[in-house]
Amino acid sequence: MSIKNIYVAAVLSLATFSCQNHDSDTEVNPEDIYSKTNIFPQPPNQWMGENNPYYTEGYAGDVMPYYENGKFHLFFLHDAKTKPAGEGFHDIHSFETGNFTDFTYQGRQIPYGTSSEADFGVGTGSLVKVGSTYYYYYTGHNEVASFLSGNPRESVLLATSTDMKNWTKVKNFKITAPTGYYDYEFRDPHVFFNSEDGKYWMLVSAQTSDKKAVVLKFTTTNPATGNWTVENPIYTTSSSENYIMLECPDLFKMGNYWYLVFSENWSSSAGTHYRISTSPNGPWTTPQNDRLDGSYLYAAKTVSDNINRYLVGWTARKAPENNTGGKDWAGNIVTHRLVQNSDGTLAVKPVSGLPSVFGQNAVLSVDKITGNASQNGSSFNLSANSQVTFSKLQKANQINFTLNVSAGKAGIILAHDTDAGSGVKIAFEPANNRIAAYVMNSGSEDLMNSYSLSSVSGTSYTVTASISNDVCVVYINDKIAFTNRIYNIVNKKWSIFSSSESSFSNINIKNPN
Repeated sequence: MSIKNIYVAAVLSLATFSCQNHDSDTEVNPEDIYSKTNIFPQPPNQWMGENNPYYTEGYAGDVMPYYENGKFHLFFLHDAKTKPAGEGFHDIHSFETGNFTDFTYQGRQIPYGTSSEADFGVGTGSLVKVGSTYYYYYTGHNEVASFLSGNPRESVLLATSTDMKNWTKVKNFKITAPTGYYDYEFRDPHVFFNSEDGKYWMLVSAQTSDKKAVVLKFTTTNPATGNWTVENPIYTTSSSENYIMLECPDLFKMGNYWYLVFSENWSSSAGTHYRISTSPNGPWTTPQNDRLDGSYLYAAKTVSDNINRYLVGWTARKAPENNTGGKDWAGNIVTHRLVQNSDGTLAVKPVSGLPSVFGQNAVLSVDKITGNASQNGSSFNLSANSQVTFSKLQKANQINFTLNVSAGKAGIILAHDTDAGSGVKIAFEPANNRIAAYVMNSGSEDLMNSYSLSSVSGTSYTVTASISNDVCVVYINDKIAFTNRIYNIVNKKWSIFSSSESSFSNINIKNPN
């Protein structure tokens, strides 16, 4: 059996775990967390074989989605947990899916090179099909001192294939930063055919020689020639933004508008941003809420099946891997569906198959009430500084409710250890016009992530929190998403809380089918 088949079988075997409800005092095997509800996938263990001492665990980094014939091919940068000395990093792997709820691991697609080659480290890219050939443009990254003595740190490289499975690197192809641009920061090629221009476009995240972040444009009439012509940037960071880099750019048209998507990780509002224009060359308008999620969804790019468009990125893990750890690179793949509002701004909502994943209703069992709260079936009215704690969550879960709150803070606490005062609080803060995640630890609360609620009118919030593999995605009014990394949710209690008068209506917990 091939390595690929071994690990496809391993993934499928995980899907046989039972999803029945358990008593609130029963401990769940932690391995059961990774059940068939793997809606936020990460690469499987031992993908190089059970006897290989390295690269047996990993995470998903920048995703490069591509659609063809009913399947979404989610190429991604594999971030190995164990990196042996002298080996490269971030080789390209892939998943396939038809619905963004079931994923099949396809193994490694494009390997990294040696320490003397431009792709000792592999960076983000994209692919385009011309005729019967797929052209995969990707970033080569090498900062080994001996290599840097005669080469730029980053360049655009190329691999080709006729089946999207077996890739051949084109050794004589390389694009480096042109005159006037900084060759140390030159990455993330995004290639597509622009039917309005009649040319193939390549967007590259770059910096000018004076370190100004830009999205640089190259064009060609035929990728097979290997000849790309540099043109003017389509976007330059403004003095008010002053972004260091505009990473992982993506450009697409929806309706009458063009959208430029990029990510940056250095500002106070780090994450995946977007701009709007009536032309692919700009000028660009910045919407009031210009992020498509909070800071824990990064490097998200889009893909369309010619019916819907999806936003696919990764949710950061933490180091160390616990709730008090700091945000680290790579983690699990998360997908949202993009929707265009009447004013041209974008909204995000769950993929259509997500509700069907969670088909078993679980019992809502109150464990403790602190303060003053009244219950009517699955609905609760909370007075100021009140909290209702429920029994332990089992496996992957989906929590649904409608929250009405007009002042203070109200929301849920996950991974809640009431004795230790630990957990992660997800708070709706209408006065601050935001939703925020706080790490609770022995009475202190540290802000982990926040996101604007400006896209949601009023102070009534229809909330769906989907939880799997330490990833929690909160969807609000089918308008916005708020993604976070929360460890140890399984086997821990959870709570609703409020610092003012609020109501939680029709709370419903669902387990996977």
